[in-house]
Amino acid sequence: MSLKIAMIARPNLFSVPGGDTVQITKTATALIEIGVSVDVLTDSKINYSKYNLLHFFNIIDPEDILGHILKCNLPYVVSTIYVDYKEYDKLHRKDALGVLSKIFPRDTIEYFKTLAKYICKGEKVSTLKFFFKGHRKSIQYILKNASLLLPNSESEYNRLEKDYKIKQKYIVVPNAIDPKLFKYDKQQERNIILCVARIEGRKNQLNVIRALKDTSYKVIFIGAISPNQQNYYKQCKAEATANMQFFNFMNQEQLLDYYSKAKVHILASWFETTGLSNLEAGVMGCNLVVGRRGDVEEYFDNMVEYCEPDDLQSIRTAVEKSWNKDASSTLQYKIFNNFTWKAAAKITHDEAYQIILSHDSIR
Repeated sequence: MSLKIAMIARPNLFSVPGGDTVQITKTATALIEIGVSVDVLTDSKINYSKYNLLHFFNIIDPEDILGHILKCNLPYVVSTIYVDYKEYDKLHRKDALGVLSKIFPRDTIEYFKTLAKYICKGEKVSTLKFFFKGHRKSIQYILKNASLLLPNSESEYNRLEKDYKIKQKYIVVPNAIDPKLFKYDKQQERNIILCVARIEGRKNQLNVIRALKDTSYKVIFIGAISPNQQNYYKQCKAEATANMQFFNFMNQEQLLDYYSKAKVHILASWFETTGLSNLEAGVMGCNLVVGRRGDVEEYFDNMVEYCEPDDLQSIRTAVEKSWNKDASSTLQYKIFNNFTWKAAAKITHDEAYQIILSHDSIR
């Protein structure tokens, strides 16, 4: 009898797509291909009796998780996707949230953001008990009671343990690409710099614009506009010069043509667990410029050019170095052989689901 897994994600997973949307849907597809029954769910009301195990995503949104684990006794795992934007929010964000971030701890800020969205916008939470427990204690409760954590890297788990003082069993499940979809074309002429990411301050498109404005490079930005950062998008458009273009969100099939024409892909973010577009671009033969923050060095080692997100000269220099070198076959080989959704699904199934449920049945 096949396993029946409920993958439970944020309510706006599909209306506001991001890297987690790709991670969840691609992992689910790969698991289904090996015989696991998987439903991707974004609703707070679930018939838990249909499933053997729950699989949550995004520990930074505990309000979407807490209610489910309080309502049922099923074992669960968490793909933590633990991003940390406190540097950007505290030092570089110019709005009210930036001001508050200089005064209050991150978990307090996140709590009041959730409360404001619940009161002012009617956004749902999985349980009202979140507001009594608080953001930090909700995360700690989820971590403590999980059967297993599934971070995208050792670095991610180490940050999580340090910040929340909870030690838990974990298995690294790296982010990935679909090798059937992303194929390198050595003959394709490459003449653009590409940035694939949601348009928001944390992804740092504005500093990329400032670093590369009025240069000879053709720069293309592709990404959905973050709903709460319309002013940031307007500022990006206002400061962009004639060598720059913007396109809205594209699915992976639509991105193929742009990846194949890009000499350089830049993601000068204030923080990335990996950046799925980095993996996709790298395997398609793009040289990568990556912000030196988060967990990226665990994936890319010395095979990419790193930049400081707040240093325009650092961004320009990294782009110039990337533009003037050949594509890294070493990077392509590493991605193809280590970071595929099939491999991620196998780890998830063999080292997480199966072991957890076998132990659970013994008890």
